[in-house]
Amino acid sequence: MKPPVLLTRKLPASVMARLEASCAVEQCEGDGLAARREFLTRVAGKQALVSMVTDTVDRTVIEAGDALQIIANVAVGYNNIDVAAARERGIIVTNTPDVLTDATADFTLALMLAVTRRLGEGERMLRRGDWKGWAFDQLLGMQLHGKQLGIVGLGRIGRAVAARAQAFGMTIAHTSRSDAGMPLDRLLATSDVVSLHVPLTGETRHLIGQPELARMKRTAYLINTTRGPVVDEAALAWALKNQLIAGAALDVYEHEPQVHADLLTLENVVLAPHLGSATTETRTAMADLAVRNVIAVLGGDPPLTPVT
Repeated sequence: MKPPVLLTRKLPASVMARLEASCAVEQCEGDGLAARREFLTRVAGKQALVSMVTDTVDRTVIEAGDALQIIANVAVGYNNIDVAAARERGIIVTNTPDVLTDATADFTLALMLAVTRRLGEGERMLRRGDWKGWAFDQLLGMQLHGKQLGIVGLGRIGRAVAARAQAFGMTIAHTSRSDAGMPLDRLLATSDVVSLHVPLTGETRHLIGQPELARMKRTAYLINTTRGPVVDEAALAWALKNQLIAGAALDVYEHEPQVHADLLTLENVVLAPHLGSATTETRTAMADLAVRNVIAVLGGDPPLTPVT
């Protein structure tokens, strides 16, 4: 018999075909609380779980998954999974590194350009009929050439963002755990754009709060494409309203899908609905890597990209 696998979301057809060739696949269907109840019921007896970053795979889910051998997360981050609880039960946890690096780095630059060149403000002006024609001093922004980009977290995505920014003529400063680089305080005080690329951990939660925002230049911009809770959203709204920084561009939020109400009212913020890896090619590659991890582990082989 084929080993049973539970999916929390539908995957691309080509990836589903690969998985169904070797596994008996079930998919959760509900939303909200109904989805949680279904999740806990249907994970029982499954040998593999393919989860998304929005799925809370906590100790309760892991204990309900009495036959689980692998949890394959379709994401680079895995803060949605209780990795310690999985480790206690001998369950392998995998993620999908590398395959979304380029898409996320591209999107980071897109956000950087959008906020520094005030594209959101301009589009809203035009759509509501307030544009009266070209004006010499209309919606003046900041050019990237010659400016310093401060990268917080120089991993795969951070390095890819740095390479792209250098092509725009930016100089690069960085700080990270593996390579100390510049101290965070100095990076914040000297950078024209600060881009966040750290995983969400106990140490990085609210890494950027009121004290850090107050250290930034009043002309500087903050970009977050990593995890929402790395930034204290209330503090960010305070800094933007008080013009302590020039603007921000966010793809992730502290309490997704909710966004701090004050941020929604501000013109100097670009807000995107978690689109960093949202290309057809990338999402397909992410799903395919997760499925290949499942097939490997259930076939008795080592996982391709384990996190434990």
